[in-house]
Amino acid sequence: MTTKLKVTQIRSTIGRQGRQQAILVGLGLRKLNQSVVVDNTPSFRGMVKKVLHLVTVEEINA
Repeated sequence: MTTKLKVTQIRSTIGRQGRQQAILVGLGLRKLNQSVVVDNTPSFRGMVKKVLHLVTVEEINA
């Protein structure tokens, strides 16, 4: 079974660096409390690590 990451935005991007806003859009997040399921790959894990203070992350089995 492969694992995926469920990423939920919990904090606003107002006042954040443009790079962090771009990372959230790249993950597919646009609004507060919105969740997306992404693959558990090194590239997505790196993106999540950059905005870890704005999101929550859960591992799910898919």
